[in-house]
Amino acid sequence: MEELTADELAEIFANASDSVSLINSQTEKRSHETDDEWKDRIKTNVEHLEIIKAYKKKSDGTTSVWTTENFSAIDSAITTGKSVYS
Repeated sequence: MEELTADELAEIFANASDSVSLINSQTEKRSHETDDEWKDRIKTNVEHLEIIKAYKKKSDGTTSVWTTENFSAIDSAITTGKSVYS
């Protein structure tokens, strides 16, 4: 298996902002959702961000693929999201 390219990593990191935005903006459940559905939706997005943060190089399975990316917004969204369902 090949390593992810810099362009692929940049796209993955940029797409993570969708989950960040959802977590930060969906502070209340939608009118058609139950509390559990809302919490599950937030939890799914938190888990997605945690998976992205945990990406490792395929060559050794231990070295992070991330180098200089700023995870402040992602870390904050993870914390915010966990406060919803914890």
